[in-house]
Amino acid sequence: MDRRFLAAAAVALLALSCATQRKAALLRDTKAVAQLSLTAENEIPLLNVGQARRDTLTVTGADGREMLIMRAVKDEDGEMVATDVIDAAVVTARFRNVAERGGKVDLSFDVTVPKEMQDSRWQLRFNPLMFIMEDTLALERIVITGNDYRKAQLRGYQQYQRFLDSIITDTTRFVNTWQLEVFLRRNLPQIYKFRSETSFVSDEEFASAYGVTEREAVDHYTWWYMVRRNRWKIENKDKMFRKYVKVPLVSEGLRLDTVITNADNDIVYRYVQTVATRPRLKKVDICLSGEIYEQDKRIYRIPDSDPLSFYISSLSSLADDREKYLTKVLERKVEANTACYIDFGQGSDVVDERLGENREEIARIKDNLASLMENKKFDLDSIVVIASCSPEGSWKYNDRLSLRRSSSVSEYFSRFMEHWRDSLRQERGMVLDLAGVGQEENRQLPFISRSDAENWSMLSSIVASDNELTAVQKQDFARIMEIEDPDRREEALSRESSYRYLREKLYPRLRTVRFNFHLHRKGMVKDTIHTTVIDSTYMAGIQALKDRDYKQAVTLLRPYGDYNAAVAYCAMDYNASAMAILETLEPDYRVEYLKAILYSRAGDDRNAVQSYLNSCTQNRAMVNRGNLDPEISVLISRYGLNKETD
Repeated sequence: MDRRFLAAAAVALLALSCATQRKAALLRDTKAVAQLSLTAENEIPLLNVGQARRDTLTVTGADGREMLIMRAVKDEDGEMVATDVIDAAVVTARFRNVAERGGKVDLSFDVTVPKEMQDSRWQLRFNPLMFIMEDTLALERIVITGNDYRKAQLRGYQQYQRFLDSIITDTTRFVNTWQLEVFLRRNLPQIYKFRSETSFVSDEEFASAYGVTEREAVDHYTWWYMVRRNRWKIENKDKMFRKYVKVPLVSEGLRLDTVITNADNDIVYRYVQTVATRPRLKKVDICLSGEIYEQDKRIYRIPDSDPLSFYISSLSSLADDREKYLTKVLERKVEANTACYIDFGQGSDVVDERLGENREEIARIKDNLASLMENKKFDLDSIVVIASCSPEGSWKYNDRLSLRRSSSVSEYFSRFMEHWRDSLRQERGMVLDLAGVGQEENRQLPFISRSDAENWSMLSSIVASDNELTAVQKQDFARIMEIEDPDRREEALSRESSYRYLREKLYPRLRTVRFNFHLHRKGMVKDTIHTTVIDSTYMAGIQALKDRDYKQAVTLLRPYGDYNAAVAYCAMDYNASAMAILETLEPDYRVEYLKAILYSRAGDDRNAVQSYLNSCTQNRAMVNRGNLDPEISVLISRYGLNKETD
C-alpha cells in the first residue's frame, strides 16, 4: 500500500480524534446539560372531548345576568384580551398540576439533547430519576448512540464471533491421521488392516494382540498443542467477549435506544411515565443525569438537570369525611349461649374433673361465668342449665338422669360462683362497685335445671355430616328416625351394622350440658331504647376513597347513593352514574364542582363553566382548587375564569 496514503489516513484520523477531544472539552467547559421540559398542554391527551370546542361562551352570573366569556390571554399590560388559539412550542414552566385518575397518573415530559452534545462516535446514556415521597426510583434509561459508535459495537461482536468459530468441535482434527496410517502400514500391518475391518475389536483385544492399546496409538499422533489451545479458548470465552465487545448491546431496562446518523439538530424525546399513586402522595419530582461514552471510556458526565415537579390532585380530597350514624335499637334483655362436653360415669350424675377432658371444659365455663360477673355493661339474671344424654337405655331413665346431671352441674357452678364472690370481697375489701357487682353481691343467682333426655336432633346433624358412614347407612338411619317412639327407635338402630360406630364414636358427643345466660343492660329500665352508632361500612368506604382504592369505595358506597358515592364513581370514570346521583342532590359548592368536572369530560364547556362559577360563588376556596384538576384548569386557561370570579 502507498506509504503516502497510509500517512494521510493517519493524519486524518489524528485530526478527527483531536476534534472529538476539543468537542468533549467544550462540553466540560460549558457544563452542557440535557434539558427536561414539560410537554405543551395541548399535546397532553388528558381529556376525552365529546364535542367541538367554542371560542365564546354565554354563562349566567350570580346576579342572574348573562355574561360573555371568550378565550383570552394577558396582553403586555397585564389585561385579559380575547385571542385566537396559540399553540405553544416550548413550555418553560418547571411544575404542572396533574390529575390522578383510577389510582394512576401520567407524567409527561420532554428530554431535549442539544446538537452540541451529539457525535457519531459517542453514546449518550441518560438516567431519569423520580423522587416520590421518601423513595428515589430509577426510571428506564434513554440511550442515544452515534452511528460510528454502533458500527464499532457491531465490529466487536463480529470479532468475537470469529473467535467462537475458531473453536474446534470435531476432536478428530487433533489427530495426525496420515502419519498414523503410514506408521501402521509400515510397522504394524496386522493393525493397519483394522482400518477397513467392520467387526468390533475391544481395546483389550487390541492390546493383547499387538502390545499397545488403540488409545496409546492415537495419543502418540495427537497434536496436543492444538488440544491445549482449543481448551484455552473454551475456558476463556467470557474473557474474550470482554476483550472484543467493549460495550455490549443492552435491550432491557431501556425506554429508548436509537442510532443517530445526522447530528445537525437537537433531539427531543417525549417521555411518559405512569405512576401508581399512594395515600398522601401530593408531589413527584423528575430530574435527569447522564454520561457520554466513547467506546468503553466515559468522556463526560452530564450534570443533573433542574427538576420538574408534578403536583398530583386527587378526587379523593373532594370526599366529605363527616361521620355517618345509624339508628340502632337496643334490647334491655339479652341472652348468651354456650355448650360444654362433660363426661359422666355410666349412669352417674357426679361432676368429676378427672374424667376425659372435663378439666378443660369446666375451666372454660368458669372463665365465662367470671367474665359475665365482672361485665360492666350487663347484669346476670339467671342461668339455665340443660343436660342431655345419649339414646342408649330407656327414654324415661335418660330423662331422669339428664335432669339429675343438670342439677349436679348447677350446684357445682353455684358453689364456684360463691367462692368467686368470697375471693373478690377479700381482694377489694368489700368495695365491689368498681366492677359493677356491689349491688349484686348478696343476690343469689338462680340456676335453673332443665332436661333434654335424648339429643336426637343433634345426632341427626352429626350423622348427616359424618364422613365414615356410607350413603346407604345414612339412608337407613333416616328411615329409622321416622319411628316416633324413642325406645323403639333406639332398638331399631341397635340392629344396624353401623350401631357400634354410632355408640362408640357419635353417642359420646350427645352428652352435653348447655348454658343459657340471661342478662339485662345495667341501668336500663325500658325494654327497648333507640340509639345512634357510627355506620362502619360507610366510613370504611370513605377510608377506601382516601386510600384511592376506588373499586372498593364504589362497592361500599354504591348502596348509599349520596355525594361520596358520586365522588367514587367519578374517580372510577363512571361518569353517567356519578351525574345521575349529583342531579338528585342539593346543588351546593361541592356538587356544582363535581358537575363541572363531569361536564368538562363530556365536552360541554358551557355547563362546565357555569357549574364551576356557581361553585366558586358559593365557596371562594374552589377558585384555587380549580387549578388542581385538569378538567377545570383547561377551562380556566381557555376562558380566563379566575379573572371572572375575582
